[in-house]
Amino acid sequence: MKPGRAPPRFDRRDDRGQVAGLEALPFGVLIFVVGTLLVANAWAVVDAKLAVVAAAREGARTYVEAPDLETARLGAHQAAQEAVSGHGRSPERLDLEIDDRAGFARCTPIEVTARYPVPALTLPWIGGFGEGFTVRATHAELVDPFRNGLEGAARCG
Repeated sequence: MKPGRAPPRFDRRDDRGQVAGLEALPFGVLIFVVGTLLVANAWAVVDAKLAVVAAAREGARTYVEAPDLETARLGAHQAAQEAVSGHGRSPERLDLEIDDRAGFARCTPIEVTARYPVPALTLPWIGGFGEGFTVRATHAELVDPFRNGLEGAARCG
């Protein structure tokens, strides 16, 4: 500093002394929002998986305890839809497939597969957007060997 000159004064209007990195705040907020959406979507997949597992299990249990084939199929679909509805999901979007090729007799195996679509982007309180993928669960059981009213003997070796 030259002799006879006063030291520079602090002026609030200039940018001397400004801390670098202020532009990192919007980037940090963006990372937080994207991370929150990622966690929400992961939870939507887990929640849908829990719903289809319950739907497949309840559908199979209702099927194997029914008195006849027609009642078994109708009851399985109704039980699966109620299970999905109980998880807060739309029963209309559930796809249920019953594999009962072996027939409806004591000890015959059946397999119930439930599928439910999960949107690509799920926002809490708003809903889902886009085509994502399908969550699937399968449950297998044997028709009850001790049922009354069914033909044949129980041979569940």
